[in-house]
Amino acid sequence: MKKLSARRRHPLAAIVVLLFALAATGGLYAAFAPAGQAKAEQSNLSLDIEEGKKLFAVGCSSCHGTGGQGTSDGPSLVGVGAASVDFQVGTGRMPMQAPGAQAPKKPKVYTEEETRQLAAFVASLGAGPEIPKPEQYSIKGLTGEEIAAGGDLFRQNCAQCHNFTGEGGALTKGKYAPNLADVDPKHIYEVMETGSQAMPSFPEGIMPEKEKRQIIAYLDQVNTSETENPGGYGLGGFGPVSEGLFAWTIVLALLIGITVWVAARNAKARKS
Repeated sequence: MKKLSARRRHPLAAIVVLLFALAATGGLYAAFAPAGQAKAEQSNLSLDIEEGKKLFAVGCSSCHGTGGQGTSDGPSLVGVGAASVDFQVGTGRMPMQAPGAQAPKKPKVYTEEETRQLAAFVASLGAGPEIPKPEQYSIKGLTGEEIAAGGDLFRQNCAQCHNFTGEGGALTKGKYAPNLADVDPKHIYEVMETGSQAMPSFPEGIMPEKEKRQIIAYLDQVNTSETENPGGYGLGGFGPVSEGLFAWTIVLALLIGITVWVAARNAKARKS
């Protein structure tokens, strides 16, 4: 009878058993893998914080204090967040070479890995804006209408300092609004989120992520190395009125000069 029962087993029985085994294994993986992954990420973050603390002690603590509490030479970094560090260090503005009215953009001192580690350490000092994800500052898929809306937002909130097309301008007490040509979209997003020196911050409650993306898209249209300028010399992007006024001033000066020269020659000829 045992031999007869073995012969009567369905040929797909082994496959069914195998599928159940695989399902059980997958369930175990789903139960334990996320916890393991989270633990690994936490471990990596702890290492970044430790390495960032060492870098901070060497390159930043003389101005910002050993715990980022600030000194007479530099502000407190408690609560500024990782995004602020990524912008300031990623654009070479920090560390400053010497105290001044404003930290200019310059070649980076730290690598991307070191910048991430510094950002992790400063973020551990107090809650603040995080480094944005690529989808937060991506301009892919934005329509012409949304880009035009970005232009309106830029003129309302940014043009007073950065000019209508983001070419920058002078401010008071030796400060200036930098040219925004070819600036990394991530850095534009970060500086809008955190502010910088004379620039105010525009956090999510004031300017939502969508509006920040629209402004970035507008700048990509009007102020990059590939932007076409059919009007010739842009004169800071002030538009056709300023260009026409500049041309008229030059022409008027030439006309006055020619008039004076002709009058002087006529007067000399009469005396002769």
